[in-house]
Amino acid sequence: MKWNHAINDFKDYLKIERGLSKNSVSSYENDLKKLKSFLNKGNTTIKPIDVTPDNVKEFVYFISKNVKPNSQSRIISGIRSFYEYLMFEKLIKINPLSNIESPKLQRKLPSTLSLDEINLMISNIDKNKSESERNIAIIETLYGCGLRVSELIEMKISDLFFSEDFIKVTGKGNKQRLVPVSYINQKCINNYILNSRSKKNIQTKYSDFLFLNRNGKKLTRNMIFIIVKNLTKISGIKKIISPHTFRHSFATHLLENGADLKTIQQLLGHESITTTEIYMHLDNKALTNVMKKFHPRSKST
Repeated sequence: MKWNHAINDFKDYLKIERGLSKNSVSSYENDLKKLKSFLNKGNTTIKPIDVTPDNVKEFVYFISKNVKPNSQSRIISGIRSFYEYLMFEKLIKINPLSNIESPKLQRKLPSTLSLDEINLMISNIDKNKSESERNIAIIETLYGCGLRVSELIEMKISDLFFSEDFIKVTGKGNKQRLVPVSYINQKCINNYILNSRSKKNIQTKYSDFLFLNRNGKKLTRNMIFIIVKNLTKISGIKKIISPHTFRHSFATHLLENGADLKTIQQLLGHESITTTEIYMHLDNKALTNVMKKFHPRSKST
């Protein structure tokens, strides 16, 4: 089996069987191409089914000199999944990565914004520009619903159920969830739909997408990053901010105000509660309050 054939089959498996997004499938493909390029340099030709643990160790050592631990871990995980797939297809008997350890990672706490900082960014959106209503609705939705960028740009008007105060969100692996949406958030979205969006010459295939660019097409991930970057600069905020920061802020503010981790997990669409647990480290006050509320020794007599 040649590399290109094996990679294409694996991509089909990821898309059809596991329902992964284009971005996720592309990441897996890039990881495998790195391995292929490393193994097949010079006159050497090693097929994917002939890769040995020693080959993998050499590759891991190679990337460790140029790639940060987080990226190393992701690459190793992606390649390990590829060989698990080959085992499932009975093309190999042993996964050459079975004894390869990923680098130990220090879990970084995500940056968050205060409510005042979020309000400052919204207030600094130039109301004289045609995209102002759209950009206000974007920031309010990123923060108000805790969405990923991919979820925001794929949001459709048919996903809005404002009479029930919910929106339908399609997350990783095409998994859907319902997220409550506040009155303020609804008002901002409706202002955008009824005013500036209604004046656009919208291309037919994008007619149901909520957030559109000036050409009547859906926004790209990159455009959301640019909007947030520009607002951060204008607002004089010195933190490293990305669209994902609003999602972190959403979760952190819920925790600070008494929400439980299980609820936050459901709202964020995390498959595992361990992903959500990082927010417990953001606010010692939340940990103290839980201790005082639930531990018998913390109750006054």
